Amino acid sequence: MLTYKQLFANLNRPAFVPFFVLGDPNYNESLRLIKAAIDAGADVLELGIPFSDPTADGPTIQKADVRALESGMTCKKALNLIAEIKQYRDIPIGLLMYYNIIEKYGREKFYLDAARAGVNSVLVADLCVDDADEVQPLIEKAGLDSVYMVTPNTAESRRDKIARLCTGFIYTVSTLGVTGARAQLSDLVLPLVHDLKQRTPIPVCVGFGVSQPDHARQLAAAGVDGVIVGSAIVNIIDRNLNNLDMAESELKQLIADMKAALE
Repeated sequence: MLTYKQLFANLNRPAFVPFFVLGDPNYNESLRLIKAAIDAGADVLELGIPFSDPTADGPTIQKADVRALESGMTCKKALNLIAEIKQYRDIPIGLLMYYNIIEKYGREKFYLDAARAGVNSVLVADLCVDDADEVQPLIEKAGLDSVYMVTPNTAESRRDKIARLCTGFIYTVSTLGVTGARAQLSDLVLPLVHDLKQRTPIPVCVGFGVSQPDHARQLAAAGVDGVIVGSAIVNIIDRNLNNLDMAESELKQLIADMKAALE
């Protein structure tokens, strides 16, 4: 299985990382669109297991969660979908999800089943790093990489703690607030990227609010290792629910534009 370490070592530019809610708008169409993203050049996938109360997410991804849940998506089906993706292409996959799902599934069983499905890492959006000891032994037992979030208001001492825990990459939140496409990058993110790059050799990937090629270009110039785009991807699905051919076409164009900006 391709690891984050192998991927980042072999890229001569930042990785492009699209985010999808698994099962949006339904199982089969979700698989189709994720395959299209892989074919268009996605380097890593960041995937969400739909949840009824996604507190870190804005309206765009909340709506995607509702669509996926209403289509019958479950945690078990999400892991099955991941296994199908990995059969299609050996691409690193990170999960970005919520703790309730893991607790309901069974913590140890979830991490082991995620690893079997082909997941590389699991980032729990609502798990404080101070409680990482609840999951870190399970991450290590399952052979997964660990990924935690740093935000612009994370204290310096906590940045060091997070950097020590991360083995895959540091998920760097570009702004204060929830997910959602924004017109401009926050002026908080470039200093944060610079600080993290001085602190640790662990790859730094930036998400939340990254939606345009110019954002990707600025982040690449700042030395990031990966750019994560979520709401801009999910918006394409949302506005093309009755025309998946158009959704696929727009998705491929967005990925092409973003990757060109990262070169």
